[in-house]
Amino acid sequence: MNILAFESSCDETSAAVVSVTESGFEIKSNIVASQIETHRLYGGVVPEIASRAHIEAISRITYEALDVAKTALSSIDVIAVTANPGLIGALLVGVNFAKALAAANKIPLVAVDHIKGHIAACYLGIDAPTPPFIALAASGGHTSIYLVKSYTGVEVIGATRDDAIGESFDKIGRIIGIPYPAGAGFDALARSGFIKATGSEDNFYSLYKKSAAYKNADMTLPSPAIPDGTLDFSFSGLKTAAINLLHRYEQRGEEIDRELFAARYTYEAVEAVAKKLDAAIKAHPGCSLAVSGGVAANSHLRARLAEVAKKNNVTFHVPERSLCGDNAAMIAVAGYYEYMSGNISDSSLNASAEDSK
Repeated sequence: MNILAFESSCDETSAAVVSVTESGFEIKSNIVASQIETHRLYGGVVPEIASRAHIEAISRITYEALDVAKTALSSIDVIAVTANPGLIGALLVGVNFAKALAAANKIPLVAVDHIKGHIAACYLGIDAPTPPFIALAASGGHTSIYLVKSYTGVEVIGATRDDAIGESFDKIGRIIGIPYPAGAGFDALARSGFIKATGSEDNFYSLYKKSAAYKNADMTLPSPAIPDGTLDFSFSGLKTAAINLLHRYEQRGEEIDRELFAARYTYEAVEAVAKKLDAAIKAHPGCSLAVSGGVAANSHLRARLAEVAKKNNVTFHVPERSLCGDNAAMIAVAGYYEYMSGNISDSSLNASAEDSK
C-alpha cells in the first residue's frame, strides 16, 4: 500500500509517500518546504503569510514527493491530510488540495489529527511502541500527555493550562537574542550553561542541581509542574518569572549570564515534564513511554526522559530528530491506521483549528 500524505498545519508545507509492507513502514519521500526564514523576520509565525506560502508550495512539493519516491499518482492507494488542529488558513490549503486530488483520481481520503500524527512518528522507528502506552506530545501550542489506547484512540490525561513548552522557549529565547525558532539555539546555550555550572561535559545535567549556579537565589525560577495531583503544567508562570528575572538584571544595569540562565530555564522546564511523566507511568503500569513533537528534538529532554523510563523499567520511544518537526511522513502513518479503521472522509471534510473531541 502506498500513502500520499500532506501536512500544512503551521509554517511547513510537507508532502510524503510512505509505503506499507509486511515488515512495516518505508518512507519513500518526505519533502518539507520550510517557511522559517520568512517568519524569522517577525519573530514568530504570521498566519496569513503562512497560508499564502502553503498555496505557493503545495503543488510543487507534491510533484517532488512523487518523483523522489519514484511512484506514480496512479499507484497511490490512500491520500492522508492533516485536518486539525492548527492555523485554520494553513490547514484549509492542505485539506482542499488533498480533497481535490483524491476526488479527481478516485483515491480514498482520510483526515488526520496533527497530534496523532506526531505520536505516529514513533511508529517509524525500529523499536516502535505498541498500544497502550504513555505519549508526550510537545508541539506548537501543545504540551500534553496522552494515554494511547489504540493506534487511533488517544485520551488526554495531562496538559498545559496556558503556554506550551515550545512556545515558552521561543518567547524567552527571543528576549535573550536567540533567533526564531529558538529550540536548537536554546538547547545549545543551555548545554554550555550546564557545563559551565558543573565543570563536566559528560554528566552535567545530573550534577547541575548540586552546583553553585543552581543554588544562586538570584536565578531562582518556579517549576511548571502544577502541584495539585494532576498531570497538568503551567508554563506561563515560568515564562513570567523568567521575564521578571531578566528585567531585574536590566534595571540594575547588570548583564545576565545567558548560558547559566538558559540552563536554569531548561532545567525547570525539563524536570517538570519528567515529574509528570514519572507520575503518569506509575498511574498506568505496563505502559511504555514515548515522546514526540518539535520539542522532542531537545537533547536535554530526550536524555532526561530516557532516565525516567529506565528508572521505571519501561521502554522509551522517540522519533529521529528529522521526524520530530512537522512532516507528512508521520501523517501518512497516522492516516494508514485511520484508513484501516474505516475512517474514510468524503467531500464534506473541512479543516478545524481545534483539537479532536
